[in-house]
Amino acid sequence: MAAHKVAHATLKGGPSVVKEIVMGATLGLFAGGLWKMHHWNEQRKTKAFYDLLEKGEISVVVAEE
Repeated sequence: MAAHKVAHATLKGGPSVVKEIVMGATLGLFAGGLWKMHHWNEQRKTKAFYDLLEKGEISVVVAEE
């Protein structure tokens, strides 16, 4: 009856579902925050460009010589 003695893998100190969910959410929020900061920076640059364009300080037309 040696067939009844099957070795089973046991997890000692295995992964915690709650811990992984918290870590995933934290990493997701961090990455989302970085993406949002990048978006705000690009938005600021675009607004500054259009403000200068509206004031006439810059032009998108090549100056003739």
